[in-house]
Amino acid sequence: MGAGSRGPYVVLELDAVRVALPLAVVERVIQAVALSYLPGAPEIVLGVLNLQGRVIPVVNLRRRLGLPERAQALSDHIVIARARQRSVALVVDAVSGVTDCAGPDWIDAARILPGLELVDGVLRQGDGLLLVHDLDRFLSLDEATSLDTAMAASGGP
Repeated sequence: MGAGSRGPYVVLELDAVRVALPLAVVERVIQAVALSYLPGAPEIVLGVLNLQGRVIPVVNLRRRLGLPERAQALSDHIVIARARQRSVALVVDAVSGVTDCAGPDWIDAARILPGLELVDGVLRQGDGLLLVHDLDRFLSLDEATSLDTAMAASGGP
């Protein structure tokens, strides 16, 4: 993106943690639905859901971010987003909106702590910081391979 501005970003909430994804990767947001178990999937995958005939793996965002686990609630939302190799679903407490970012409000993750794997950058906002995540780095190579194997065995894409 250009140096003058970035975004827009979709703001996601999990407990008191706010994270963001680029709006360009978000396909849609749906209400919580029942998930189906996916045998052989990596631990980071909660299961799969069927969205208009597409079988989409559901990544446990809480586990990936090191947040306490909790049961899925009817009030939860599921964000369907596109990573480089597949669409994924993320269960979140809420989607609180869309925000833009002016250049000075953006901090590259490497400037904060080199080697941050999941975080692309940080957005400074009046009410705190937003961690912007890169979905292409959410699954390790082993997890992606394991997920591909499990999806193929289940008849998914």
